[in-house]
Amino acid sequence: MITPVYEARLERSLGEIRERIARAAERSGRDPDGVTLVAVTKAHALAAVEAAIAHGLFDLGENRVDDLAEKANAVADERVRWHMIGHLQSRKAPRVLGIADLVHSVDSPRLARRLSNAAEEAGRRQLVLVQVNTSGEETKGGLPGGEIGDDLRDILALPGLEIRGLMTMAPFTDDETVLRDTFRAVRELNDKLRHSDGYVGEELSMGMTNDFEIAIEEGSTMIRLGTALFGGRTA
Repeated sequence: MITPVYEARLERSLGEIRERIARAAERSGRDPDGVTLVAVTKAHALAAVEAAIAHGLFDLGENRVDDLAEKANAVADERVRWHMIGHLQSRKAPRVLGIADLVHSVDSPRLARRLSNAAEEAGRRQLVLVQVNTSGEETKGGLPGGEIGDDLRDILALPGLEIRGLMTMAPFTDDETVLRDTFRAVRELNDKLRHSDGYVGEELSMGMTNDFEIAIEEGSTMIRLGTALFGGRTA
């Protein structure tokens, strides 16, 4: 059941956010329809998911496998696409199969191999993004960004995965230069990968509540917004 709290939050936030997305896309000469808004419902109640769907938000993101499975099992709407956006432990990789439509956070060859093996055993290919770290922050996960290294080549060769593109997390800063450099490096790496075997490269998952407009201007096709939509976390 949709609660008045989430209904009111989305009534206040969603129209403005869509306008900001449109303006950012237009500033970079892009079609706003080319930017997917992933509503991040992590740490929010199921009511947030229900409110999101009621407002036409069908791309929903979770960062924990248990929460992803619980919410996906509770929602029967076939329009919903579930996104696994948080760190995924290798031992839990098989659990996202059949639940996550897209895994954003493939951040190591070990995880990629585990996910690929599980997908092959299940007779499917898992859609994923490779997480890269182009900011150099030690607290951020992902493969070293900027160049096509051996680890990335190994991931591209895995038969159980379809590599749809790249994901990154920028530093939490108001320094626009730092943010642009981080996002631009991901876009440039994507350009280098476009002709690589095993790489689709249609998606760049970049941008969160504090930096999504800059990310869009630098080429993001997916932004991950939680606080901007739903307010502070409840858990």
